[in-house]
Order: sequence, then C-alpha cells, then structure tokens
Amino acid sequence: MNREPADQPGLPANPPPVNAPPPVLGAPPPNAPPGPASGRAFLAQLLSGFLALFLAGALASAADDACVLLWGSHGLSTLSGMVSGLTLLVALLVYGLLGLTPLVPKRIVLPIVGWMALSFLVTLPTAIYAYHWIRGVDLIASLLALALGTGLLRWLHGGWNFRWPLVADRHLGARVFSAWHLAAFLALNLFVALPATLACVGGCASLAVGHFTDGFVALRPRGLVLQARKYVRDDGRTIVLFPMSHIAESDFYRSVEQSVTTNSVVLLEGVRDSQNLLTNHISYERAAKALHLAEQHEDFAPTRGRLVPADVDVREFTSNTIAVLNLVTQVHAQGLNARTVANLLQFSPSEEIERELLDDLLFKRNRHLLGELFARLPEADTFIIPWGAAHMSGLAREIQKSGFRLAGTRDFVSIRFGGRAGAGGVGWTPAAEKAR
Repeated sequence: MNREPADQPGLPANPPPVNAPPPVLGAPPPNAPPGPASGRAFLAQLLSGFLALFLAGALASAADDACVLLWGSHGLSTLSGMVSGLTLLVALLVYGLLGLTPLVPKRIVLPIVGWMALSFLVTLPTAIYAYHWIRGVDLIASLLALALGTGLLRWLHGGWNFRWPLVADRHLGARVFSAWHLAAFLALNLFVALPATLACVGGCASLAVGHFTDGFVALRPRGLVLQARKYVRDDGRTIVLFPMSHIAESDFYRSVEQSVTTNSVVLLEGVRDSQNLLTNHISYERAAKALHLAEQHEDFAPTRGRLVPADVDVREFTSNTIAVLNLVTQVHAQGLNARTVANLLQFSPSEEIERELLDDLLFKRNRHLLGELFARLPEADTFIIPWGAAHMSGLAREIQKSGFRLAGTRDFVSIRFGGRAGAGGVGWTPAAEKAR
C-alpha cells in the first residue's frame, strides 16, 4: 500500500510550495515598527553620534577648565571649542528632526538640548556680573553635563555595559510622520521657545550694556540710549560728559550741538596722525550707509563754545597698536574681500598686544584728556566733553575724585529701533530725583 509523503520519516508535515520565493536576508521581523530599515539605522547612528559628542564635549570642557584653573594652561581650549561647536551644530540638526518625525525619541533629545540651553542662559549673567567665576561655573556645568550623558547611557542600556550604537533601533519611535506632531512642534517653538529666547538674550544684552558702561549706555525697546551727566563743584565749575556714538541718528548729533553753551569749553575727541602712520583713514561710512545713519565726524560740528582738540597723536601708540589699527582700517576702507579676510585670519593677537591695545585706545587717551581738562579748569566755568561712550566710566570716576559731584542726567536716543521720536529729553533730571 502506498503511503503519503507526509507520513514518511524525515519529511516536514507541510512542505513549502515549490514556487515559494526564498527568504530575504536581513528583512525586519513581522512585528517591526513601520519605516525603512536603512532610515531607522541611520537615525540610530546619528543619535548615537550626538550623544557621544555631547559626552566628549562635556569631558573636553571639564578638562580644559580644570587645566586653566589649576595650572593656567589653555592647551585644551582649541580642542574644547571645536568639539563644543560641532556638538551645537549636531544638536540643532537633531532638534529639527525631533519636530519633523516622531521617530526621534524625546526622552533622549530633550534633556540634552534643554541642558545646553540652560547652561547658556546661566553663563550669560555670570559673564556679565562675575566674569572671574566663569571658569568655575563652566567646570561645574561640564561635570553636570557629563553626569547627565552618563546617566542617559546607563538608562538606555540598563546598566554599565555600553555598546555601539549607543541609541538602538528599539529606542526609536514607531511613527515616521505625524502632521499633528509637526504642527505642535512649530507652534511651541514659534510662540513659546523663540519669544522666550529672544526676551532672555535681549534682557541679558541690556544688562551687559548698562553694566559695562556704568549706565552711560542703555539698550531699550525704543533704541540705544546714551545718558549725559552733569557734574558740579563747590567753586561753580561744571563738567558735562556727553557719551557719543561714531554712527547715530542726525537728530542725536543736533541735540548734542544745541546743548553746548556759548561760554563753555568743548574738549573734542579725535586721534591725530601727524606722521601718517596709519595706512587708511578711520571711517565708519560703510556701517553708517548700511544702517541709514550719520557719521559723527560728518554731522557733529558744534558752532558754539571754544573748541579745543584734546586727543592724542597716533605716534604715542605702540607699534602693535598701530599694526592693529592698520588692519582694522584696511577692512573699513576695502570691505571684506579675499585679501582682507586672509589678513584677518592670519592675525592672532597675544595677551600682551591686547593689553597694549586697551591701554592705548582707552586709558592713555583718558589720561591725556584729563590732563587737558584740569589744566584748563581756571579758564572757564563750563566744560563739555563729547567723547566715546567707552571713555565715560573712567572719566566720571576721576572727575568725582577731584571734588565734582553728580548734579543731573539727560537721556539721548542715538539709534532708534521704532518710529521717529525726539533724540533728547526735555531737560536735565536732577540727580536726587533720579535716585528716588
């Protein structure tokens, strides 16, 4: 009697059809989430690289800060900056993908991106009010970032047995695209994250401007405000400090000109170059035209009072300062081109050059101006000093040491951000009233 093939030993009960296609190697299992396998693999590799970069950046930054604080060495600063910059670029890419596709796991990306944003927001006020603590604060932030990244790794792998990829396929989401997800992401960033970031950065910028200029310059919603201050002495002498801007609204320069009285002495700013040491003239024409503003040396020309040049000559600067000025004036004169960009890239000032530059352009000129002022005090009762805003804080301190006291202030809008408005206030505000 014939037996069925299925009853024969060694043969499967239900053999596959003869024409069935062979199995595909590497095909996802039947219960795998939707989406191309290659795309998911690439995303897992990208997220793994992002997490590795975050850890590497935190480690490099911590090592750099430790070297600076302990030994004063900046040997790792370049490496730390490069890794941190690359991490930021990848973070922006990953954050954009987070909104584009639900495949990107929020529980991995949001803690890292959120920590990077928080570190930036903490660093800004520290740099403004306690710059000498900035390395210590950055070291603490780097160590906390290292702990965050390590904690995420341990959570992802269920222990300390790390392996590549750091982010596996199972950590990714199931859906490739969701219109509701994208709409919610865009709305959250446009109406919450972006306004909050702009408000924070703008607020910190306003605090920085006011802090570093001792209140002579203020960044307000209406524009850039410069505060003139009047100082008086018991013998009746009056000194008025007018912080100036090299480019500003024409109305601002006219308002300052109208504040000059006929019986006053005006000590003018303006570095002379009697030996033609500068290869190009210092000009702000390009910036003024781009912003539709006026230049100080073109629009500010007081006609009242006795005008006295009170600035230094270029020959009093160091050779390093003159070289820097020639480089800067070349860019002003020729704009950014292949030659000027190449010169800028080749220029790497040392700390000594930076100190010389600051002393020549700020402190040395202040000392010369104060010498002119105190030598001429017997000549008049009122002295007007319309100089750059950066000079005002140091000048005010020295003037007050000489027995002058603050008597009043007046605000001038040098650059408007909104509609047209008066460049100057209606009058001087008494110092006592402003203090209240």
